[in-house]
Amino acid sequence: MKVQTLLPASIVAIAAVLVLIATPRAIRSLTQAKESVEVAAAKARLTSSNALEEMNQATRDIASIVEPSVLSLSASSSSAGRSGRPLLNTGSAWVYDVDGHIITNAHVVDGAQEIDVQLHTGQSVPAQLVGLDLKTDIAVLRIEVDDLTPAQRSIDIPTQGDMVFAFGSPFDFRFSMSAGIVSGIGRSAGLADVDYENFIQVDAAINPGNSGGPLTDIYGRVIGMNTAIATGRGSTLGQGQFGGIGLAIPMDIIEFVADQLIATGEVAKGFSGVAVQPVRSILAPQLRDPLFRCVAEHYNGDGAIISRVTVGSPAQRAGLLVGDVIMSIDGVIISDADKVSSIVGTRKPGQVVVFQIWRPQPDRGDGVQMKVDVELTKRNPQMDAVDIADVLRNFGFSELITSTREACAELGVPNRRGVLVREINPKSQLAGIVVAGSVIVSVGGQSVGNLEDFYVRLGRGAITRRGIGRASVILSIALPSGTISEFDIPLR
Repeated sequence: MKVQTLLPASIVAIAAVLVLIATPRAIRSLTQAKESVEVAAAKARLTSSNALEEMNQATRDIASIVEPSVLSLSASSSSAGRSGRPLLNTGSAWVYDVDGHIITNAHVVDGAQEIDVQLHTGQSVPAQLVGLDLKTDIAVLRIEVDDLTPAQRSIDIPTQGDMVFAFGSPFDFRFSMSAGIVSGIGRSAGLADVDYENFIQVDAAINPGNSGGPLTDIYGRVIGMNTAIATGRGSTLGQGQFGGIGLAIPMDIIEFVADQLIATGEVAKGFSGVAVQPVRSILAPQLRDPLFRCVAEHYNGDGAIISRVTVGSPAQRAGLLVGDVIMSIDGVIISDADKVSSIVGTRKPGQVVVFQIWRPQPDRGDGVQMKVDVELTKRNPQMDAVDIADVLRNFGFSELITSTREACAELGVPNRRGVLVREINPKSQLAGIVVAGSVIVSVGGQSVGNLEDFYVRLGRGAITRRGIGRASVILSIALPSGTISEFDIPLR
């Protein structure tokens, strides 16, 4: 009886074990069958219609469109580096027009004695400097090559989130391409060597060697030029490694500068006549002024407060006042004070710009918004080094202008790139030594191409210190005879 009782229990236990063994196998079989069906369906969908392949093809098409206009660039200087060898700078460039003009960053070629570019075909050719603009970090070169393919360009302002593609030669990996999106627009990075900043911020990989290369949209149109990198150590021009933030000069500024450099060798920049400071940096002494106190107490938002209006300037004629807060210019929000000079400085003289301002009304304890049209005049390059300009004038340089073919022909002297001495004070120390028609070709060992280059370099410290309270600047001057002499001009 006992055996008969145990037998069914054993059978049940065995059956349970078989079920435990068989069930996972069955489940695995069902899962594998399901996966096989899903894989087969996925393959069918990818074969019939593949969105990723369409993206791949679109990216390949962009590369095909842009590649013929991209150049790799090397610039060498006779100045020796730490190794004792000539300094070599590498970067990128792109074809601007069919006449052989190419665009790159000024910091890539500044000070170079020889510049060579490599085309996408592998051909290497020399390039000649047409002109550069230190304030915007843009340079124009020219090469003698037939059948060039200029880049397609667009001045349309991109939108945050737009896909973009960066081309160039990072770390000398020539003709590279990276992809990303627009992270922001209208960025300022506080770069010491760029005065007018209005960058496109991207997360496409940009590294040393990408400087001067084109940034394109999804149609292969160049919308900007790769220029700077924001790293953990701060923003730099072509130095350091990519940290997720790349900065590019937008196309409207590039065309504004390049077209003028090609036409005249210099860039005429707009001038409004206002000095500004950040709204949030009103100083304690300024709070004694009811206008500044009204702004501090009642204005909320971004902007730049006008701290000075130049007498007789476009701003004064238009009715702008000290204490006015500039909210936007031509619809561009003024997120920081530097944006004012960046926008005005990249507008042409004679152009009318619209200032949206908040005008404090201390009596009412608030302010009123209004629009003011300002017709810009030409900015005087001497404003970059006013004190030094006065010293040079007192020393004998009565009039300095950009050297152009027309100006040299007027004085009957050979055309030479630099700053033309149009008039010498006959009672000065220079009389009989430097004559009208001479050309200043370098300052402090740095070449100059126009009057703005000259004063920007002076303003940025191309000066020799000779003991406490003594300073001088060394000018290399080409006389009409062709002789180049150096003059040590005391500044104090």
